[in-house]
Amino acid sequence: MSTAGKFLAGFIVGGAVGAIAGILLAPKSGAETREILKNSAVDAKKKAEETVKEIQAKADDVVSELQKKGDEIKEKLQTLMKKPEQENA
Repeated sequence: MSTAGKFLAGFIVGGAVGAIAGILLAPKSGAETREILKNSAVDAKKKAEETVKEIQAKADDVVSELQKKGDEIKEKLQTLMKKPEQENA
């Protein structure tokens, strides 16, 4: 698992544990507590999905940039390989 993946997992788990602990220790009725837990879970899911989308977008950008660099290197190598052929002709 990558560092970003570990961080994301830790962030989500830590946030969930903290939210649950805070809610369970608060003086509320069972129905209120369940509603708060439900809302917290929905919010955590939305945040996790947004974070995953951001990471995917950044990864796509990196892959695209690497492909461009690879193409540039390939073209330079092909040019360099053609030069000796042209000099010998």
